[in-house]
Amino acid sequence: MKKIEAIIKPFKLDEVKEALQEVGIQGITVTEAKGFGRQKGHTELYRGA
Repeated sequence: MKKIEAIIKPFKLDEVKEALQEVGIQGITVTEAKGFGRQKGHTELYRGA
């Protein structure tokens, strides 16, 4: 078993999920991460397979 952690932009989430499904990854956990500076953060949160 391997663990992969990635930080991606919210608008790329669907593309990344589809790519992972194509290679056989069936479960992912997604959590919100906020930056610092002028970024206000994003409110979309998805968790599950």
